[in-house]
Amino acid sequence: MDLSPYLVAWRTTGLRDREVIDALVDPAHAGPSPALERTLAMWPGRYYWSAEPDGRHLVLTRPAPQRTPNRWVLHAVLFLATLLTTTYAGAVLVGTIPSPGALDFFTLFIPVRGDAARALAAGLVFSLPLLAILLCHELGHYVTARRYLLDVSPPYFIPVPLWPSFIGTMGAFIRLRTVLSDRRQLFDVGVAGPIAGFLMALPVLWLGLRLSSPLPPTMDFHGLVLWIGGEPIRLGDSLVTLAMRQLTVGQFAAVSLHPLAFAGWVGMFVTMLNLLPIAQLDGGHILFAALPRWHERVALLFWVLLAVLGWYTWHGWLYWGLLILVLSRGRLGHPPVLDAYRPLPWSRHPVAWGALALFLITFAPMPFRF
Repeated sequence: MDLSPYLVAWRTTGLRDREVIDALVDPAHAGPSPALERTLAMWPGRYYWSAEPDGRHLVLTRPAPQRTPNRWVLHAVLFLATLLTTTYAGAVLVGTIPSPGALDFFTLFIPVRGDAARALAAGLVFSLPLLAILLCHELGHYVTARRYLLDVSPPYFIPVPLWPSFIGTMGAFIRLRTVLSDRRQLFDVGVAGPIAGFLMALPVLWLGLRLSSPLPPTMDFHGLVLWIGGEPIRLGDSLVTLAMRQLTVGQFAAVSLHPLAFAGWVGMFVTMLNLLPIAQLDGGHILFAALPRWHERVALLFWVLLAVLGWYTWHGWLYWGLLILVLSRGRLGHPPVLDAYRPLPWSRHPVAWGALALFLITFAPMPFRF
């Protein structure tokens, strides 16, 4: 297929997973013309338009013959292990299994028959919605990346012991095994995960709060209360949990959370953490795509804010800030994309503001009050 009659100039970049062509279209065909449209219909890959100072560009991509094979067995094992640990955590929340101590996770015999199996299965009311939220988040990234023909891994789920954690997982992630072509791709891949996860977490939270119980006024509690082994853990409100609590319970009373509601709360918390505009978190991708010159300064500001919040509100912010530094190898900046000069389309600007609004309504300054 020959596109040269419709182009003024073009540049071809060969990457390990794909070939990317940046083509300046002849103004006579930049409409596009019917002839160019017929030719593009036969393109063996993906393409999109970009309005730039020198004219309209076509960004064309076609996949390389060979790609990195996925380790599906490893992904399946990690998912099943996370299903087990989160189901056990859910059974603890429901109360059908006693709360474990520091060493119990490593010595625990998980029974698989009779009443004990039913006791463990009761935890599915927490684990299944939680994993559905995490899966939707990662599939948002994955599907968008595959739409751009990027070499991306399926989700890696992270199972963890139930102590000191009490939800059985540290979440999930995907690996982008290639460089992105431009800020449009970075933005779309970065923002798709939080939006997909939020849309899944919202009905889970609403239904879970409907199943939750208001605590009597005689109990000295406020807000959201989670019970683990008879011990209360107070959870912080974000704007979205506060609004949902008002809609479902009907008053700003203390609420004893159903495990399903806690799964929705965790989903909102994960959405907020990922939207922090730091390093290579989803919020960092979005910020770099929208304002690349401001990324490092804003990231430093938010990292300092985490340290201040960790000192005055919840110490977990300090650990999260340290983990971000470790995962980003001490750098708060963002790695470049192939063509950073290409502008972000105007159609993405309202979505960027929406991502900021999503961060603000899911932000909880003090998530846990032990």
